[in-house]
Amino acid sequence: MTKAARRKEEGRWAWRLTGFVTLCVYIFMFAPIVATVILSFNASMFGGFPMTGFSLQWYAKLMNNDAVLTAFRTSLWIALVTAAVTTAIGVVTAFALVRFEFRGKQALSTLVILPALVPETILGVGLLVLIKAVDQPRTMLLLVLGHILLAVPYVVLIAQARMMGIRRVYEEAALSLGASRFSSFREITLPLLIPAVVGGALLAFTISFDNTSASLFWRPAGVETMPTQILSMLKISISPEINALGTVMILVTVGIPLIGGLILQSLTRLKRRGEPKEEVR
Repeated sequence: MTKAARRKEEGRWAWRLTGFVTLCVYIFMFAPIVATVILSFNASMFGGFPMTGFSLQWYAKLMNNDAVLTAFRTSLWIALVTAAVTTAIGVVTAFALVRFEFRGKQALSTLVILPALVPETILGVGLLVLIKAVDQPRTMLLLVLGHILLAVPYVVLIAQARMMGIRRVYEEAALSLGASRFSSFREITLPLLIPAVVGGALLAFTISFDNTSASLFWRPAGVETMPTQILSMLKISISPEINALGTVMILVTVGIPLIGGLILQSLTRLKRRGEPKEEVR
């Protein structure tokens, strides 16, 4: 075997080994999720294999569990408010950081991204200590503000990436024709930012709805979100009802972004079809 052929064979085995290790990592990460979904349909009250039959009784129990329904409504409300406020703040902040030069721009950019660089547990403990230091009771408003703080960096990054791809000449053309700065942003920039707006809103919703560590420190007494409700149920006993609740969480946190992406892709295709085609001369 020649030297070139030997190198080619070694490279082939290296790629095979890389693929095998990657497959093992994916199995290690997603096997528990698949097992949770499968066991949520187990007829037995013992959440384990082998399954004794197929049943939807644990989902029916969830629908009659007042604590779970209350936690779901609380998480949904917090996530919707977080997504709306965070998207508005993130888009405006990204527009200012990309389009304008002002004193303290670098400091503002670092301050906005900082919550994404600090682990949530450390940030949650730090803000809890601050709340206790100023003798401020934990309220729903503080919980929502905390979720907004955690989600803003991601929306800003998504909007900034989109803003970089929008040429400034479109806005300058509108301004030269007499449009105001606000009208130019509303009529020119914002429609071009729609993919980033939708993506940022969905990401902020998912981050807030699925947040566990920060919510444990910031939630008021007696208030449970979906993740904290799951932890509370795990402390009492391990029931197949928790598998059903985990499956619902998976569907919400994964399904909503996927559905949003498909809707956005469909709207983009319809818009392109509706645009007049240029005649070829």
